[in-house]
Amino acid sequence: MRSVQSQTRRRAAGHADRERGQSLVEFSLILMPLFLVLLGIIQFGFIFNTYITMTNASRDATRLGTIYVYDRTLTKDQNDLARNNSIKTQVLASMNGLSQTAPRFTTGSTWTKSGLTYTNGDLTILYEIPADVTDSDPRTGERITVTANYHQDLVIPLISVLLPKDANGRMTLGGTVTMVIN
Repeated sequence: MRSVQSQTRRRAAGHADRERGQSLVEFSLILMPLFLVLLGIIQFGFIFNTYITMTNASRDATRLGTIYVYDRTLTKDQNDLARNNSIKTQVLASMNGLSQTAPRFTTGSTWTKSGLTYTNGDLTILYEIPADVTDSDPRTGERITVTANYHQDLVIPLISVLLPKDANGRMTLGGTVTMVIN
């Protein structure tokens, strides 16, 4: 009788070892897809934070550009330059924890003008004159559009393969906001 009981115990112990081994194999098969999902959530969090931050920075800067007080002692171009510099300063101040230096966000001390479009690195300011508004020095009634682009690093290699990238391997995210100048 004892030999039958000891054989039964040995079989039960062997069965428990096999179940533990099976659980380990199942866990290892599930771990990798679960890890990829977790990394994807983290990367999406970084991207979403950058998108929201840049949209808010553009909105804050555009609002500041619409309430700019026109200085009558300066020319229209000098006022545009002063307005543009205040917009640039506001964008940089509103970027919170995002990097404000190249290669992620680039601005310089000079503006490039092409028609009614001013460009300073990753910051573009466009003045639009609606059909029912006459062009004036203070630009009252005109629309101003501020676009700020940020080049987000994709830190999760497996996820970055699936996302669009610029020439430097970064995802370009930005905010574009249009308002009417008061």
